[in-house]
Amino acid sequence: MKIKTFLLALVLSLSCTFLYAQKIHVNRVDPPSWWTGMHDPNLQLLVFGPKISETRAVINYPGVRIEQTIHVASPDYLFLDLVIAAKAKPGTFTIHFKKGRKEVATYAYTLNKRVENPKLYQGFNNSDVIYLLMPDRFANGDTTNDNMPGMLEKVNIKNPNGRHGGDIKGIEDHLDYLKNLGVTAIWSTPLMEDNMPVYSYHGYAMTDYYKVDPRFGTNQDYRNLVQEAHKKGLKIIQDMVFNHCGTNYFWKNDLPTPDWYNEWPKFTRSNYHGGVVSDPHASHYDYRHMVAGWFDTSMADLNQDNPLVANYLIQNSIWWIQYAGLDGIRQDTYPYPYKDFMAKWMQRILKEYPHFNVVGETWFSYPATVAYWLENNRNKDGYHSHLTNVFDFPLMYAINKAFNEKPGWDTGLARLYDVLSQDFVYSNPMKLGIFAGNHDSNRIFSSLHENLKSWKMAMAFLMTTRGIPEIYYGTEILMTGEKAKGDGNIRKDFPGGWPGDKMDAFTPQGRTPEQNDAFNYLRTLLNWRKGNKTVQFGKLTHYIVENGVYVYFRSYKGHKVMVMLNNNNSKPVTINMDRFSDDLKGYSKGKFVMTGKIMELQKTMTLPAKSPLILELIR
Repeated sequence: MKIKTFLLALVLSLSCTFLYAQKIHVNRVDPPSWWTGMHDPNLQLLVFGPKISETRAVINYPGVRIEQTIHVASPDYLFLDLVIAAKAKPGTFTIHFKKGRKEVATYAYTLNKRVENPKLYQGFNNSDVIYLLMPDRFANGDTTNDNMPGMLEKVNIKNPNGRHGGDIKGIEDHLDYLKNLGVTAIWSTPLMEDNMPVYSYHGYAMTDYYKVDPRFGTNQDYRNLVQEAHKKGLKIIQDMVFNHCGTNYFWKNDLPTPDWYNEWPKFTRSNYHGGVVSDPHASHYDYRHMVAGWFDTSMADLNQDNPLVANYLIQNSIWWIQYAGLDGIRQDTYPYPYKDFMAKWMQRILKEYPHFNVVGETWFSYPATVAYWLENNRNKDGYHSHLTNVFDFPLMYAINKAFNEKPGWDTGLARLYDVLSQDFVYSNPMKLGIFAGNHDSNRIFSSLHENLKSWKMAMAFLMTTRGIPEIYYGTEILMTGEKAKGDGNIRKDFPGGWPGDKMDAFTPQGRTPEQNDAFNYLRTLLNWRKGNKTVQFGKLTHYIVENGVYVYFRSYKGHKVMVMLNNNNSKPVTINMDRFSDDLKGYSKGKFVMTGKIMELQKTMTLPAKSPLILELIR
C-alpha cells in the first residue's frame, strides 16, 4: 500500500513539474533593448517562450504603441511591431502578456537614449589601414574564460582546428602594439557566440547574434574594447554573417516559421558560384543552388526572403552599431544571401548612419563581377546594392603572383597594371579594400616563397596604390601558412600571445633579425602613410611595365608621390626619366620615404634589383 501511495505521489509530482514547465513565460526578446531618437521609428520584437502565442501583448508607455502582432506557425513565438514616437523618453517599460483578462507573463524592456556624437559611426576611408585578426589566435589575455559552462568545445591548443583561447582581453592588451605599428582600424573575425561542437574558434557559425561568445568575453568587454580603441585613435570593424547561422541556434528545434531556413528535401550545399547572381544568362537552377544552398552542414542557410528573418538581421546590425559604437562592418559571403535583401539592409544602415561603411566579401577573380556589388548605376539589370565598399580579390590574386614571376607581356608586375587598368568598371575604385592575403588564403610571405625583398615590394605596392589597405595579423612578422595544408596552417597563434610562449613577437627582443627588419619596414611605411593625404586620396597615374619596372604616381592638391618597383631578381635597371616628364614637371627633388634622405632628380635613375623606391616629390 505504501509503495502504491509513493508511486502515485511521484506521478502527480512529475505531472505538476511538466505542467509548470509548460507555463507561459518569456525566455527572451530580441533585440534585447533599443533606443529613442532613431530615424526609423519602427521596431519589431521577436518574443520567444512556451505557448507565448496564446497571449495578447499590451504596452502602456507614452510614445510606444503596438502597431501589429504577428502570429507564426510555432506557438512559442510572437512578433510585435512597435512604433516609437519621437517624443518617447528613455526608460524601462513592461510588456504585459494576457490570456483573456489574466496576466500570465511580463517582460521589462529598456529604451536607451541615442547618443548623438559626431565622432561615432563615421566609418572608415582611404586614410585607414585595416588590421585583420582572429581573436582566438591573436592573444589570450584572460585564461579564466578558456573553457566556459555550457560551451561545447573546450580549449585544445595542440589541435590546429580547435580553440586556442585568444580573447577580447588579448586584443585590448595589444592596442598600443597596433597603434605603434601604424594601423588605424581593427577588423576581428566574428566574436559572437559560436556554440558548435567543433571548429567553433572562427566564429562563422553563430549561435546567438546578440551575445559575445563567453570564451572571448562579454558584451560589455566588447564595448570596452571599442571605447579603449577609440581613445587610441583606432577604429573597430565588426564581422557579420547574414547568409547563415550555426545549426545550434536557440531556435534549432523550434523554428518560428517553416521557411525560416532555406530547406531542401535532403542536404544541399551552395554551388559557391557567386557569379550566377550577376550573370544575365544564369539558369534559375544554378541561381537557387547558389543563394539557397547551405554553406556547410553546420551552417543553416537563412531565408532573407522571409520578412521576419530580414528584420531580425537588419535590427541586429543596427543594435550592434548603436550598442558598441562601431566604425564599420565587414559582411561575410556578401553575394550568398538574397541580393534585394542586402540592398534593403544597406539602405536601412545608411538611413540611421549616413557616413557609415560596410565592406562586402565579394570573392571573385574578375573586376567586373566585383564591381556589380559596389554601389553604382551601371548594372544593366538595374540592381543597386547601396554597398559602400568591396574587397578587391582580383588584385589580391595578382599580388600573390606578380612578384614571383619574370617580366612578361602579361606576367610579373604587368599583372598589377592589368588589374588596375580595369578600374573603369567600378563606380569608385578608391572604395576597394585591397589586401595581399586574409584568413582564407595563403599567407603572403609563403606565397612569395619567403623572399623578404619580394615581401617589401608587395607591402610598398599595397600601401601606395589606390584603395583601402588591409593586412592580416602576423604579416608584419613574416608569419607563414599555406591554405593547402588546412585552415589551421594559415591561422597560427601569434607568438607571444600566450603565457609561456618561448618567443614574444610583440616585442623587438622576441623577434628574429629578419622579423625586426620586416616589422620596422612596415611600421615606417604605415606611419608615413597615416599622415600623407597624397597617397591616401591622390589620383593614380601609372605607366606600362617596361623591363620589369612598374612606375606610378599619386597626385593630390599639388603634391605628388612617385613609386618605382623593380621586379628583376638579379640586375639593377637604369630608367630614363623623360618618359615620366608629364608627372615630373615642376619637381626638382625627391624625398626617400624610408630614409628621409633628399635627392636631386636626374635624367636617369638606377633602381637596384628586387626593390621598391618611394619618393615624395619636392618642387
